[in-house]
Amino acid sequence: MTGTTAHDTVPPTLLEVALRHDRVPAALLVIALPLVCWTWIIVMARDMYGPMTGASAWMMTATWDMPHLLLLWAMWAVMMAGMMLPSASPMLLLYGVAARRSATPVAASRQIHALAAGYLAAWTLFSLGATMLQRVLARLLLVSSMMKVANPRVGATLLFIAGVYQLTPMKQVCLRTCQSPFGFLMSRWRNGWTGAFRIGFEHGFFCVGCCWALMLLLFVAGVMNLGVIAALTVFVAFEKLARFGVQGSRITGLFLLGAGFWMLLR
Repeated sequence: MTGTTAHDTVPPTLLEVALRHDRVPAALLVIALPLVCWTWIIVMARDMYGPMTGASAWMMTATWDMPHLLLLWAMWAVMMAGMMLPSASPMLLLYGVAARRSATPVAASRQIHALAAGYLAAWTLFSLGATMLQRVLARLLLVSSMMKVANPRVGATLLFIAGVYQLTPMKQVCLRTCQSPFGFLMSRWRNGWTGAFRIGFEHGFFCVGCCWALMLLLFVAGVMNLGVIAALTVFVAFEKLARFGVQGSRITGLFLLGAGFWMLLR
């Protein structure tokens, strides 16, 4: 038998400690809530590409009054929550470790949820902008009733915008910030649940800056296209969590530019 020595014992990382001690809040925020959002998205998408007898029929109307706009905004907000929360899990887990070291378990749990609320608030504001953009495109007859661009030139333009932004310094700054949750917390730490909300909102602001252009692809392929939604969710997580996400964003930018030229030529 071989025994283990102190040198053979590898200390747990902060993320491992978080998973060990903050399972309930983490499960609610990075597993349960996204699953609920994805369930709603799937139901809406199947209705839109199927019988169109449910809530999706409300968004295929020529009369865009306040109830219809609110439903469209809710669709975007739920979609963004389902897509973006999983990629924010390192931030939530690391904050949970720090909060439990400086507050009671109950207070720490509230702060974790406040952090998530702030993060989602940033994406909720983005959803408002996406709703307005979709409304403008629909008014100009550039988006069909299936929430997909009807003009190849418009689709190519959106691909160009997304591709160019992937190559800009602003994209790289926002992406590196999203990739460094520990450094972000160290430089922007605030106490209490209001401080947690502000931290979450600021982190969400950088994530919006990182990913907003990619969301334009939803208009190109169809806002409720489940394949595109899933692909974007995976890619966003890859960009933020993988070590070579920066290089991946540049490759993606060139690919999107090529796709835009291909759409124009076709």
